[in-house]
Amino acid sequence: MLATTVAAMYHPWRRLRDQPHIDLVWRRMPTRRGMTVGADLIVLHPEQFQYERRCSLAHEMAHIDLGHIEACGGRGECRARRLAARWLIDMDRLLDALRWAEDLREVADELWVDEPTLMARLDGLTDDERAQIVRLYEETEGGC
Repeated sequence: MLATTVAAMYHPWRRLRDQPHIDLVWRRMPTRRGMTVGADLIVLHPEQFQYERRCSLAHEMAHIDLGHIEACGGRGECRARRLAARWLIDMDRLLDALRWAEDLREVADELWVDEPTLMARLDGLTDDERAQIVRLYEETEGGC
């Protein structure tokens, strides 16, 4: 029998639990799913699906890890999105989902992330990761 190794899924809730200096507050925010206030407070909108909460929490923790303690835009947001996406989406799992999924929505569902997080992961691929996806495409679609 062939043994396969499956990477452990990243759990932002466990990571938050291991950082007791960070408080989590639930607050309705009409235009946001989450925000970071300084280096020790994360605010999340309570009316999200669990996979959205997972992505929002990882994104806000990425802001803290990156030292974004004040509002940031453009590049800062992009860096936080890509870092959170990298934490949430392991490359082996991504390749496995791309192997069989019909569309990116299905890939996101399989990886338990929202589509913007999936797109941030794809936008932030390294050259090596991009080459792996090209090889996968050539093996599956290109060989037909």
